Amino acid sequence: MEKIRNRLLASLPPSDLSLLDRHLREIPIEQGQTLEDRGQAVDRVYFPQAGLISLIVTMAEDSALEVGMVGREGAIGMTAGLGSGVSFVQALVQVSGTALCISPSTYQAAPTHNPRIRAMIAKYGEVLLGQVQQTAACNGLHDASSRVCRWLLQTSDRTDSDVIPFTQEFLGQMLGVQRTTVSQVMARLQAAGLLDTRRGEIHIVNRAGLKKQACECYEIVRRHVDRLFAKP
Repeated sequence: MEKIRNRLLASLPPSDLSLLDRHLREIPIEQGQTLEDRGQAVDRVYFPQAGLISLIVTMAEDSALEVGMVGREGAIGMTAGLGSGVSFVQALVQVSGTALCISPSTYQAAPTHNPRIRAMIAKYGEVLLGQVQQTAACNGLHDASSRVCRWLLQTSDRTDSDVIPFTQEFLGQMLGVQRTTVSQVMARLQAAGLLDTRRGEIHIVNRAGLKKQACECYEIVRRHVDRLFAKP
C-alpha cells in the first residue's frame, strides 16, 4: 500500500496498523459524493488521505447546516460503524481526494482484541463530538464575520492549502448565513488584506491576521485535534 497519509491510521504502531491495512482499499472521493446519508446504514468506514468532507444536518424544510468537517485527521463512519450502524448526519465530499475504506464488519473486529485501536476510536469520538458541540455553539452565538474566519481557517487546515475552492454562496449555505452578509464580510476581509477572492476560489493571504479575526472556536477545536495526536 502507498504511504499512509491519514493521521489517525498513521498514529498507530505498525503492529496495530497491520490488523487493518491488509483490508484497506484506497478509492477516489469526488466533490458532491455522499459517503453517508442521515438515517441510512453505514456501509463503509472511510479514512481520508486527502480531500474534505462536510458533516451536514438537513431539516425538513430543506435547509441544511454544516456541523463539522473531516479531513485526513479523521474518519467517516468510525463511531457509527461500531454502534447502531446508522448515520445521524450526511457526509458530503466538498474537496475531491482519496480515502482508505474498509467494511464495517471487518473494521468492528479489529478493536475487539486490540486496546490501542480501541483507544484511538474512543479519542477520535471525543474529538468529533467536541467539534460538533463547539460548532453548534459557534453558529448560535458568534457573529458572521468571526464564523467565516473560523471556517476558512479550519478548511485550510484540513486541505493543507491556503486556496479554498468554494464560492461565497456555498460558504453562506454551510454557515447558515445569507449570501449578502457573506459578501459584506468577505469585502471587509479583502480590504484589510487578509484574503483575496477570485472566481470560485478564496485565497488566504494573511493567515495570522485572519486568526485574530476568528472566534475562539478555531483554536479550541484545533487544540483538541492536536491533543489527539500528541505523543505520550
